[in-house]
Amino acid sequence: MIIKRPLIYISFLALSVLSVSFVSGNTENRNYSESFPSVVCPQKLSGLNSQVSIASAKVQFQSLENRSSKTVPFKSSRYTLANNSVVINAKSITPVVWQSRTGSWSGGAICTGPATSQWFVGGSANVTSRGHLLVANSGLSDAIIDIATYSENGNQPIKSFTLKSRSSTQIALDALAPGDRLLAIHVTPRSGRINSFLIDEQGAGLKSLGGDFVNAFSAPAQEIFIPAVPNQIISKGQKSSSSHTLRILAPGTVDTTFSAEILTTDGRFIPVELSSRTISAGAVSEFTFAPEIAAKIFSVHITSQEPVVASISTSVASNGHKDFVWSTGVPELTTMSMAISGLTPLFTFTGDSISLRITVTFANGKKVSKQLKGEDLVAWRAPNNSTVISIDSTNKKTYAGAIITSIDGYGFIPVAPGSVLTRVEVPNSNIRVLNP
Repeated sequence: MIIKRPLIYISFLALSVLSVSFVSGNTENRNYSESFPSVVCPQKLSGLNSQVSIASAKVQFQSLENRSSKTVPFKSSRYTLANNSVVINAKSITPVVWQSRTGSWSGGAICTGPATSQWFVGGSANVTSRGHLLVANSGLSDAIIDIATYSENGNQPIKSFTLKSRSSTQIALDALAPGDRLLAIHVTPRSGRINSFLIDEQGAGLKSLGGDFVNAFSAPAQEIFIPAVPNQIISKGQKSSSSHTLRILAPGTVDTTFSAEILTTDGRFIPVELSSRTISAGAVSEFTFAPEIAAKIFSVHITSQEPVVASISTSVASNGHKDFVWSTGVPELTTMSMAISGLTPLFTFTGDSISLRITVTFANGKKVSKQLKGEDLVAWRAPNNSTVISIDSTNKKTYAGAIITSIDGYGFIPVAPGSVLTRVEVPNSNIRVLNP
């Protein structure tokens, strides 16, 4: 009996190990399918010119309203869009759309995959407003969308509507909060594959007052980086001729206090106008500031006690006419690629310590890499004939945006992936299901 007991224990232990190994082997035997969801580029408003930059002429797309699954190649790395939204199989390279009204304004946005939450801080609904919220449903079923609108008068009743499958619509901003001047809009779909874009266009009679895209931000945060704000100067040593307005909203139920720090290549500081300011919950506020700096571009770092959403509007002059730019908050920079065919953006990277590696792909297929390092702010302009810029590596807590200029005006785009890799488990076939 003394000899048998150890043998029994050893046998039991061996059997337990084999059982665990068998279970673990079955658990780990899983297959996954990885892919980048298709992205959607917005439709254009009447009278606008619209082009989309893609990685190559071989990239596949289809019109949003096309009920067939068939796609066709662009046949060009910069494609002129028609009136409808387009669905692009862009994979890992984010397309950039550029729209303009001849002799009036221009603006840009990234084409994105479906979103569960989009915040737009910009636009107005008063008598000068010609802006629109563009909503697209690229899914195969009808969608239900909720739109929450905030203004200087507080939050408005939520408006809900249904959008048919594979369709898009335009909603005039003056229909969301008639007469209000300061808008912030939150779009949340209950169902469907939804993408939204906001165009803020202003005019008085026949006179244009400029326009721009207002790029989306995913969620309120206590810390926001707005990486690229243009700053026109009269001459070296004189103060800015641009006027800047910070628009900010605390969408919760508690008032908050915030500060906004300006970052330039020469250092950082907090303007008196943006230091420890208190705002009321649920009401949109604005603060005008004009920093006396010689820099042609700067970044803004906002910190708040409660989560907020924010953006900065900047007045600029372009070829003898007035325009404005909406610079928005961006997510933390990650490795990614962006198509910029036909554009030469001025990229701005901001953070305490900046260290990243960029690879530029040219139209002839040649690639050139560059290392960027610095503190607070690093500006870098993409070379002519660039088709794709790739962020190969970056340190944490770095944020990036870009300012683009054209003959019609200025625009801002966030440097962020339009679509991220998704991973879906593929069911395993098991003959025992059929033959128990």
